[in-house]
Amino acid sequence: MIRMSGPHRSTTGKLVAIVAAGALAMSACSSSKSGSSANTPGVTATSITIGSHQPLTGPAAPGYSEIAPGAKAMFSYINDNGGIYGRKINYIYKDDGYDPTKTVTVVKSLVLQDKVFAIFNGLGTPTHAQVTDYLNSAKVPDLFVASGAQLWDQPKKHPYTFGWQTDYIIEGKILGQYIKQKYAGKKIGYMLQNDDFGSDGAKGLDMYIKSSVVDRETYTPGKVDISAQITNLKAKGAQVVVCFCIPAYTALTILTGAKLGFGPQLVVSNVGSDPTTLAGLLEAFAKQGGATVKGSELINGIVTDAYATPVSETSNSWIQLFKKVHDKYIPKLPLDGNVFYGMAAAYTFAEALVKAGKNLTRSGIVKAVAGGLPAGPGLVPFRFSADSHAGYSGTQIGTIHNGGIVVTGTPEVTDDGSGPITPYTTAQSPAPANGIPPQ
Repeated sequence: MIRMSGPHRSTTGKLVAIVAAGALAMSACSSSKSGSSANTPGVTATSITIGSHQPLTGPAAPGYSEIAPGAKAMFSYINDNGGIYGRKINYIYKDDGYDPTKTVTVVKSLVLQDKVFAIFNGLGTPTHAQVTDYLNSAKVPDLFVASGAQLWDQPKKHPYTFGWQTDYIIEGKILGQYIKQKYAGKKIGYMLQNDDFGSDGAKGLDMYIKSSVVDRETYTPGKVDISAQITNLKAKGAQVVVCFCIPAYTALTILTGAKLGFGPQLVVSNVGSDPTTLAGLLEAFAKQGGATVKGSELINGIVTDAYATPVSETSNSWIQLFKKVHDKYIPKLPLDGNVFYGMAAAYTFAEALVKAGKNLTRSGIVKAVAGGLPAGPGLVPFRFSADSHAGYSGTQIGTIHNGGIVVTGTPEVTDDGSGPITPYTTAQSPAPANGIPPQ
């Protein structure tokens, strides 16, 4: 874990940044009016440069540090097969340590110094929330944020920002309905990250199980002692605990519960339930405390969900594509859901580039995404439109079994309000034979 701190910046440095940001915004407006790739930052006849902030260190690094390498591997595969309209994708990602102050510095560096065309898949609710205003004022496409917060779905306030994964309210609704049906009469407890990640999840859950909730606990990323929260959940008699947690805190919830003799049924957001990541964290954390555990056994039976094809579906054409990319470009990384997440988001970005056309501009790609995109490896459609910048529209319930997520039933879709949860029965389109979006 790291200590949360931010860099000091002088008054002169701030003034320079403000002036530079103003110049960038003017440049972006000029590009939009001219409608020419030649005037678009980060775009040349042979390349497209994009950037991202990622938690390569810090409390969210376990598991999540694999996402950007997964995306870069997918881009490398696309580049090696001709790129998008002859342009190769140059992906620059920088570490922000899951520290919002550092995120601001990283993103401004990418925009002002690296002159990226777009920010892609910036990771984290508390981190990315600090840069959406800046990116939109500078008219920099802010595509497919790696977070399910509802913050990214504000087309009027932030027209350049789009989510990608299922948002936490929808995920909470679908998990909440399942809990209501499967665990009727049980006492429910919440373990939530203390930001929009946790609060959005709770909003969705509360639509179905609010009356059964006996305790609500929160944690702050970076503070590893959660014994007080788990003690409270135990004291209130929670029989089912729902975690909207990053992976490290799902693991800490399991281990702290075991230490305190508390073993409720766990229901965990997709964000914090990758089986490979969890098993590794459990074994590493236990070892630090002088104990030995088998992580894969401790996570058996956890209820979770999936909005894209789980890694365990080895016969699926998307998983076969991503495995081929993994084995060629990043064979030393785990073959897990975080790596595949990065590849899937990268494929969606490539789809957006194709739809934006050969004459690539910032305003053009925003218009392309708002016009809708194929679901790709998703189990449900995207919600992209002029009025919605949210990502996938639903999810499918699953259970962790033998080191993988096994989905059951059918995918379900809903909205962020009081709309019903309905089955989605349209079959997933297969991956293209060459693994590249048709051009």
